[in-house]
Amino acid sequence: MSSNWVSWSAFAWASPGLAADVRALLEQYGQGFGYLATVRRDGGPRVHPVSPVIADGGLFCFVMASPKRADLVRDGRYALHAYPAELIDDEAYVAGRAQPVIDPHRRDLVARAHRAAPDIDWRLFELAVEVAMVTHRGGHPRMPEYRVWRATDPPG
Repeated sequence: MSSNWVSWSAFAWASPGLAADVRALLEQYGQGFGYLATVRRDGGPRVHPVSPVIADGGLFCFVMASPKRADLVRDGRYALHAYPAELIDDEAYVAGRAQPVIDPHRRDLVARAHRAAPDIDWRLFELAVEVAMVTHRGGHPRMPEYRVWRATDPPG
């Protein structure tokens, strides 16, 4: 992966607290829920609900045949926003580059672990992390706390 984008495991190693908070918001309903934004051919955004998966040291998304998948194949830039929480106004955001998983062993491992239907035309993408952010409002909507990590930040 590029020095500007790192795997989920590298992000979690560099910023374990923030990674735990992002994961908690993505998985607040059990399985992962979020909105995936991709870049259309004309440069505009395209947003769809998805079920991201954190497994095998990576952040993944199964993407069926769709304009969203064509966007990721053509231009891997993405932004992933956690599905809104019911009881709190906290938010989680991750952005970077999506890369198709071509290693059949890794693809099958993630697919089996998350019961991806073998008879559906899906592709697995790993979402490399360039930036991650959590907004915590803690009951003070006018004074939110922002925590941000970038792959270009120095270690520590």
